[in-house]
Amino acid sequence: MSAQRTTIVDIQHKTFKKKLQGYDPADVDQFLDDVIETLEDEGQQRAALEAEISDLKERISHFKAMEDSLQNTLILAQRTADEVKASAHKEADLIRAEARVSVEKEIAQYGDRANEARREYQRTYETTEKARSELRSLLMTHLSLLDKTEIQRSPAAQAAPAEAPEAPAGEGDVAANGSTVSYVDL
Repeated sequence: MSAQRTTIVDIQHKTFKKKLQGYDPADVDQFLDDVIETLEDEGQQRAALEAEISDLKERISHFKAMEDSLQNTLILAQRTADEVKASAHKEADLIRAEARVSVEKEIAQYGDRANEARREYQRTYETTEKARSELRSLLMTHLSLLDKTEIQRSPAAQAAPAEAPEAPAGEGDVAANGSTVSYVDL
């Protein structure tokens, strides 16, 4: 074999010397035509395959770029999802904290209202007790006066009512039976 590659054109233009008792030139020419045709077909197939390889390499490069882009998009989407999740957790924590503070304020307000109601109840109770005590004292005083009046009205005093000394204005009233009733200041 020679160092140079034989091409289809070389085969087409190749001529052989003629010798006695050599090969049949028609058979050799037919064989060379078959070799040329086969090489032309293989050359076309090779060119088609090389074009297809080139196209496939280009497509692989395109898909590789798409894969890189998708990979970057997925990474970005994951980061965004993580950030959204973290943000949602922070917001939920803030909402919980605000709700807790709000509830604590409401509880404190209700506690203050309950304490105020207790104090108002205590004041009302004390006022009622004071009024009862004063009324009891007043009634006891009137009862005492009634008892004194009954004692003063003995059977002899009932037969002839004596004239009662005049009481200063505002110190007593005349009862239905004519006796004078005095009020005691409390």
